[in-house]
Amino acid sequence: MMDKPVTGTLDVPGATLHYEVRGSGPLLLLIPGGAGDAGMYAGITATLAAEYSVASFDPRALSRSRLHGPLGDQRVAEWSEDARLLIDHLSPDEPVSVMGCSSGAIVALDLLARHPDRVHRLIAHEPPLLNLLADPAPYHELFADVRETFRAEGMEAAMARFAEGVGEQRPDGEPERDATELAPEIQDMAPRMYANMPVFLENMLVPFTSTTPDVAALRNAAAKLVPAAGRLSCDQVPFYGPVARLAELAGRPLEEFPGGHLGAVERPEEFAERMRAVLGNTAA
Repeated sequence: MMDKPVTGTLDVPGATLHYEVRGSGPLLLLIPGGAGDAGMYAGITATLAAEYSVASFDPRALSRSRLHGPLGDQRVAEWSEDARLLIDHLSPDEPVSVMGCSSGAIVALDLLARHPDRVHRLIAHEPPLLNLLADPAPYHELFADVRETFRAEGMEAAMARFAEGVGEQRPDGEPERDATELAPEIQDMAPRMYANMPVFLENMLVPFTSTTPDVAALRNAAAKLVPAAGRLSCDQVPFYGPVARLAELAGRPLEEFPGGHLGAVERPEEFAERMRAVLGNTAA
């Protein structure tokens, strides 16, 4: 069992963020993806907290982080500024390590492009930045269709369309992890994540995946960048394709991580050990 986190709130322009910190040592900020919140990374935190002060947060408009005004389409630049302000709050004098998965990786890359001085090393795990694909149009159409399906038929139909369009991850012969084996914090997050899904489907999915990253700025900060993909994701084009192309553009190796798009949740112990190895390898 992990010790209870130190929790706090931080006022940022337009929102109040809920954040959590465990462990001690240099700061490692974990940026949630999709409809997840700070509880998303509970399975990997126990391993990482032995070496780091591991921080995560509920992104604005999700779970316990509330907006100060009406909900509208969410902006990557605004979320990355939230992350920067949280870094300044928790580690004002030292750059920090960062890891983001999926839409959290989109935010992390924007953070690195805008504020490379605040980042020591950054793992971007499968950011679905469709504009990096040779032919992004089919996937822009897919995610637009997912949003329209949500509006017309509801959340379950939209998620079924999402899963159908993204495709299956490649099996590796290992049984899937039973939900009852997940960390209690992740199980506790499930109702919050379900409540967040309308925000993800209506206000995040299309604007986030339509973002074009600042490749020139990321090239300039390439020594700090770790493009990462799950070993089971290679057939899922909107997840694997953009980060593989980003690795090429930045001149960085594409690092393989355990599991698929949700490896941090489904293979937490292996994922955390891979993170430790990558974050510790400053010569990579």
